[in-house]
Amino acid sequence: MDAHWRGAIVVAHALKEAGMEVAYLGHASPTAIVRAVVEEDAVLLGLSSLSGNHLSECPAVLRGLRESGVDDVAVVLGGTIPTGDEASLRGMGVDAIFGQGTSLKTIVATVSDLVAARRLQRQGTP
Repeated sequence: MDAHWRGAIVVAHALKEAGMEVAYLGHASPTAIVRAVVEEDAVLLGLSSLSGNHLSECPAVLRGLRESGVDDVAVVLGGTIPTGDEASLRGMGVDAIFGQGTSLKTIVATVSDLVAARRLQRQGTP
């Protein structure tokens, strides 16, 4: 979401190494992010923010997903996210939040679990 790219690239690489398909957009607007999710038929969307814009940008992305009819996509957020903002973000629909220093192992495991759950949900399995 912001110009932060280094951590996002490291995470994207770790997810690829774990066998996941990753479409990395770099810095993109909420509209471009939603368009990519729709075009790629994504199961999970990862957002990254270091500039403190997560409370304005996340709602815009989540609203765009709902308006596009793709509200079954898991959403994760990483970066500089104050602990005090986490409840609000989860209430908006963010499924997982990865603060600075979260291990790649934890991120990969959480993303893997969320992807598996969303795929089952899309197949109609309880």
